[in-house]
Amino acid sequence: MRNTAKITTAVLAAGALTFGLTACGSSDSDSASADTSGPLVVAASPVPHAEILTYVKDNLAKDAGLDLEVKEFTDYVTPNTATEDGSVGANYFQNQPYLDDFNKKNGTHIVPVVTVHLEPLGLYSNKVKSADDLKSGATVAVPNDTVNEARALKLLADNGIITLKDGVGNEATPSDIVKNPKNLKFKELEAAQTPRSLNDVDAAVINGNYAIEADLKPADDALVLESATDNPYGNFLAVKEGNEDDPRVKKLAKLLTSPEVKKFIEDKYAGSVIATF
Repeated sequence: MRNTAKITTAVLAAGALTFGLTACGSSDSDSASADTSGPLVVAASPVPHAEILTYVKDNLAKDAGLDLEVKEFTDYVTPNTATEDGSVGANYFQNQPYLDDFNKKNGTHIVPVVTVHLEPLGLYSNKVKSADDLKSGATVAVPNDTVNEARALKLLADNGIITLKDGVGNEATPSDIVKNPKNLKFKELEAAQTPRSLNDVDAAVINGNYAIEADLKPADDALVLESATDNPYGNFLAVKEGNEDDPRVKKLAKLLTSPEVKKFIEDKYAGSVIATF
């Protein structure tokens, strides 16, 4: 049985409030992760992160002497704020460009420990069967957070659908589009909402984890899909700076990059999630 706590909207809001109250006055000694004798609590997106962690918990952790607890979060903010304030000891959901942007904007001190997998970002549609079939004036939903929006636009640019200004990097927005042959319109949504928009827009760029949750198969269903080659968006286990040497974290990092986990990812996700180790 999965021993995974699902976080409700109310709890998410409470977590965010807790972060706001503690950010100014907390210390490392207040952090739940400072006590290394208890279970390691890891915040994770439900798919595939929590599924991978649950596999580790159910099959590998006991023999490694690791007491692991998995908490699911459905947003891209609370796992970091909870890690910062010590509500959890680690998180597993994000990539380096997103973390860099988050730390800069929020004054947090989260650092990566080990990269585990890549979820290719893809363009999906319920209305057309190829990107070439998008009509003039079509509406495309994109994630509205800084890094994922830029990543979505780069995916479209890499596939010749739009052209971006040179050098816009991870802060690109639709205002940085210099060529838009199909006169596409962009609907900016919270990343988790993009799969639900597919019946309302002509196409949507969807993060791999949310695509899988929506029963989409990135390797088969995406109109265009990110290449895994030299991709900077690998997802990693992360902790608050200073907790990298927590023995529980080291055990988990080793298990997450074990042959058993690699086989689990390959068997379960069939190319829609790609192990990076």
